[in-house]
Amino acid sequence: MFDADDHRHMAHALRLAQQGLYTTDPNPRVGCVLVRDGRTVGEGWHRRAGQAHAEVHALSQAGELARGATAYVTLEPCAHHGRTPPCSLALVAARVARVVVAMTDPNPLVAGRGLAQLREAGLRTEEGLLCAEAQALNPGFAMRMNAGRPFVRLKLAMSLDGRTAMASGESKWITGPDARRDVQRLRARSSAIVTGIGTVLADDPSLTVREADIGQPAPEGGWRQPLRVIIDPHLTTPPGAKILGEPGHVMVATCCREDEDAVPLTDSGAEVIRFPGSGDAVALHALMEYLAQEQINEVLVETGATLSGAFLRSGLVDELIIYVAPKIMGNEARGLFRLPGLDCMADALDLEISDVRAVGRDWRITASLKVRGGA
Repeated sequence: MFDADDHRHMAHALRLAQQGLYTTDPNPRVGCVLVRDGRTVGEGWHRRAGQAHAEVHALSQAGELARGATAYVTLEPCAHHGRTPPCSLALVAARVARVVVAMTDPNPLVAGRGLAQLREAGLRTEEGLLCAEAQALNPGFAMRMNAGRPFVRLKLAMSLDGRTAMASGESKWITGPDARRDVQRLRARSSAIVTGIGTVLADDPSLTVREADIGQPAPEGGWRQPLRVIIDPHLTTPPGAKILGEPGHVMVATCCREDEDAVPLTDSGAEVIRFPGSGDAVALHALMEYLAQEQINEVLVETGATLSGAFLRSGLVDELIIYVAPKIMGNEARGLFRLPGLDCMADALDLEISDVRAVGRDWRITASLKVRGGA
């Protein structure tokens, strides 16, 4: 169905979409290429929510040359009036002859309607070209639309013997500067960064995107600061914590019901949201559902062994990013996860490793939990 030229043009559209990696949130990253008589006559990518979509940029560049062209779009053109008019109607008005999409839009407001509108107008449509690559570009948007929660990425750093901090709690720095720059890029693409009260009390982190440390030019409009979420069951976050004084919005997720305990944090600029929970734990599923309702696509979890273990046990971790430093820290140092109850090999959690690569002197492992028994 698709020839080599189709693959080449869609690959170019995906590269264009990649340029919106840090800026389009909460919208998906989308690229579009218009080709007529074997020549690219227009191209574009979605830059920011509320601004023109990829198809509009490409059509504007092509002008009259869009007539009779093939449009290669990484995501099904929208068919509804949101902040911008429907792209499906713009393609019809431009008299494009053929539209090839990498993936259909999981948004229920679209979900096939865009392609249907194009076909009803007489345009030839095809779908599924480089679909896996398009899905990989928007894991959070697809997860939010399909499952009602964000895509959760758990970031960890450890020594070669699986340790995250010395027995004293000292952990700076396990990894080198290249790995830390890589983490800055993970933060920059994320909609929210989640940590726990234990990390706040022990390390006093800022959890911001730091332009000086990211190692690449800022996108147009500057770096967006993700929402920062502190899971704090008993509201013990110090009002003077560094995370509260940095740019951007901070949310404290708690199960504490005492209104007066929230006052110092709200006075410091934080938003305190109460969730179901028991004892020392906020219900993580409820938190993720709330974040999805707030249009949070990708969550980066940066926290200690206890909360990391809780996320794993909850089944909410979609991807693990583990940085491994060429260090040995010894058996007295602290471990990667707190996962009680794994008493025999059959209880061990199996991972599927999808990528291993060098990042400076360190190694980065990308993995996901292996599904057992079709569960």
